[in-house]
Amino acid sequence: MKSKAKTPAVEPRPALAQPGQRIVSSSHLVSEKSPELSEFEFGLIIAAHAFNRWLIRCMGAAGVKDMAPVDVLVLHHINHRRSEKRLADICFVLNIEDTHVVTYSVKKLVGMGLVSSTKRGKEAFFSTTEEGAELCMQYREVREACLMPGFSGAEEENQRLGEVARLLRTVSGRYDQAARAATSY
Repeated sequence: MKSKAKTPAVEPRPALAQPGQRIVSSSHLVSEKSPELSEFEFGLIIAAHAFNRWLIRCMGAAGVKDMAPVDVLVLHHINHRRSEKRLADICFVLNIEDTHVVTYSVKKLVGMGLVSSTKRGKEAFFSTTEEGAELCMQYREVREACLMPGFSGAEEENQRLGEVARLLRTVSGRYDQAARAATSY
């Protein structure tokens, strides 16, 4: 007689944490529809601040201490693929709506000798100087030495990071759409 294979007992899913047990920044914003969204937002808040702190400190270790996070991002994007960038393209890629923020940053980087500007018609194009490109490589060296040892490089870890990156891009689109809706609310 054939014995029936036992099916493993299904572990019950742990109950969702109660609102008082959630790690959120603002309990009054927790929605019944998705309390996890408030937890995600808190994670995003602390990750954004940690990332900004990292940008400043890594650039300081690379040799320049008076840069704001947006300056670091703008410099790296201008250096990306060593091709010229227009102001509108920089704003678009970095998802910065206020062009004056990027304009100020670019002027600061030009004044520091890290970025140069070329005018064609009415449009300005920006590229990194040799000094700017070298600073980006020094930043990379500090990044490799200080940040990368915290990651295993294992395929599973890299896949998870890729999934998180896709989720962040998707969620940013939802926040952008909600921002447009709030503007006309």
